[in-house]
Amino acid sequence: MKHPATRNTLYVEQAELISQDEYADGQYHMRLHAPETAAHAKPGHFIHMQCDPALYMRRPMSIMRSNPKSKTIDVLYKVHGQGTDLLSKRKVGDKIDLIGPIGQSFKMEGYKKRPLLIGGGVGIPPMVFLAEHIKNTAKDISPLVIMGSEIPFPFKSRPSQIMVKEMPSDVIASMPLLDDWGIPSRLTSLQDYPGCFNGYVTDLTRHWLDNLDEDERKEVEIFTCGPTPMLKAVAQLAKEYDLPCQVSLEEYMACAVGGCAGCTVLIETDKGPAMKRVCVDGPVFEAETVIQFQGTS
Repeated sequence: MKHPATRNTLYVEQAELISQDEYADGQYHMRLHAPETAAHAKPGHFIHMQCDPALYMRRPMSIMRSNPKSKTIDVLYKVHGQGTDLLSKRKVGDKIDLIGPIGQSFKMEGYKKRPLLIGGGVGIPPMVFLAEHIKNTAKDISPLVIMGSEIPFPFKSRPSQIMVKEMPSDVIASMPLLDDWGIPSRLTSLQDYPGCFNGYVTDLTRHWLDNLDEDERKEVEIFTCGPTPMLKAVAQLAKEYDLPCQVSLEEYMACAVGGCAGCTVLIETDKGPAMKRVCVDGPVFEAETVIQFQGTS
């Protein structure tokens, strides 16, 4: 799928912090009243927010959910520096300046029968957003979501009520929100968390794919977001099984609106390799076009 050449309309708004919940290892889930962003956000979009009035530089944040009716968006983030530390101290009722929604989204229609959504760490939120969109818009299609984390997940996992016969029988930990939506999910980690698969997301993905028959594998397409090494591994797995795959890249960025070109990556285009900006040309790209993901190492 080729992305449209025009960029999305951006909105600058003073969002109100409605709630902020803390989880283990400095993870936070916040809900913001942001009417314009909520009305226009699509899975894969992100916002660029001012963490604190005292800190000029903004931070990019993935959107985990968007509700146009309540005019809210949900954001999941981890404290890893001054900006996110200040953000974690914001109080309910505070105004947070943000720009959004930014970027090119995942594909919005025409899904195959078996979408596989793979999220790692802070790459989990876009997969939740995409799963909800597919559930609400695509009839007779239910995605499978695989999530990986090496720190406690930012939710209390529970045994899934949805059977996935191609999965190991002891891998039953799931995200309750997805389970309540009727969307199967499975969790992976190297930390021996109860009910989780002991390995990488690609290990569990391979197990699942190998237990599908040939016709079933042809119904699979992959969507993924997470750390760059994970994305590369997922892209190479998709290539091995000849599956379409869209990746949402993570890059440091300053302006996030295409002006500074500080977040460029090398992408294969119809006219040859070209530097593309992750913020506005992405963050979603076809995995096979991302040159750093090509090859075996």
